[in-house]
Amino acid sequence: MKLTLDLHDIYNRGEDIDKALRAVIDEAVEKKIKLVEIIPGKGSGQLKKRVLRFLDQKDVKAMYHRVEKDSHNFGRIFVHFHPK
Repeated sequence: MKLTLDLHDIYNRGEDIDKALRAVIDEAVEKKIKLVEIIPGKGSGQLKKRVLRFLDQKDVKAMYHRVEKDSHNFGRIFVHFHPK
């Protein structure tokens, strides 16, 4: 099972982006989901950088196993979890 978070609708609302990212990460951990797909879109790349900075925070990083940038689609990031 995987969760998907599409950020197209909130791309310009910083606080909402952080809340949505935190919610999907928390849900994945709570429900023992192995994969979260985050779609920041292609655009200028600023939203993708923001997502990667969020995921790189120490407390967030401790919750997942690894991050994978989709090599076939620049506008998509996969976050892999190890269920505990």
